[in-house]
Amino acid sequence: MIPFVGKFAEKKRQQMTLKLVLDMATFGAIQLLGVLVRTMSWRFSRRVASLFGDFAHRVVGLRRELVYANIGLTFPEKSPAEIRTIATKVYRNVAITLFDILRFPLIRNRDDVASLIDLDPELYWRVTDNGRLGAVVVSAHYGNWELMALTCGLMVKPVTIIVKQLSNETIDRSMNKLRTMQGNSVVYDHQAIRVGLRLLADGGILALLADQSDPSATNFGEFLGRRATVFHGAAFFALKAQVPLFVVMCRSSSDGKYKIDLNQIETADLTFCKEDIATLASRYTRVIEEYICRWPEEWFWLHNRWKNGGDG
Repeated sequence: MIPFVGKFAEKKRQQMTLKLVLDMATFGAIQLLGVLVRTMSWRFSRRVASLFGDFAHRVVGLRRELVYANIGLTFPEKSPAEIRTIATKVYRNVAITLFDILRFPLIRNRDDVASLIDLDPELYWRVTDNGRLGAVVVSAHYGNWELMALTCGLMVKPVTIIVKQLSNETIDRSMNKLRTMQGNSVVYDHQAIRVGLRLLADGGILALLADQSDPSATNFGEFLGRRATVFHGAAFFALKAQVPLFVVMCRSSSDGKYKIDLNQIETADLTFCKEDIATLASRYTRVIEEYICRWPEEWFWLHNRWKNGGDG
């Protein structure tokens, strides 16, 4: 029995060492890519990113079958050629988002971010009494969601973002450093309730993404026509703290910049109870679905959104 335990421990140690090496190699590659990207102009970096996206799509085939299946099941009326066209744009947009994130150190003020993205915060100021009232912001892995958060922090007020900790701790720390370099803050999801409610009571903005699968979720519904987990967290915070809730989406515009849309979700007819939390979650989920259906190339189809829905 003891030799078996020793072999198991040795195998576990080797696996941990291999993971550490791979994590450090991945981090080093991303750091090097960031140095190179920051030597390029913004427009040139986007062209290079598109080539990276094409390489990941057509040569590497990164999650290609999953992406095609996800798009095809969501849009059964589309031909294989149309699905491939959407997928091409998806991979390019994901690569562009990565390159834009790596350029965050070059964004130092409101003028820098205003040259990349358009945002009219008038609705936010009006609904929150010029920022004196807290607000919950719901979004998705759509467009450039990381740049959107940075923009809101610079052009509106600092945002506290609920995040999940990455398995690669080095990259996790690096990502959080980029996210918070212009005044925003992050809180891990397991700490979010206490921190989030206090923040909202003090008039802060709490932001979270509500479009990915959650293996620990107990709430289910339909997402793009298929059974999936449904995130109730944003609804919980908004109704518990009695603050407005916005769906904020970032998408590409025809001039090459991004555009941020603010959509206020009705909460006046709801109270803090299980049924109304589900109702509010359904309302903001529908808005996210509308954006995905209208501009499908902007969404992160590389994730298996429906894997925990119970339909197999």
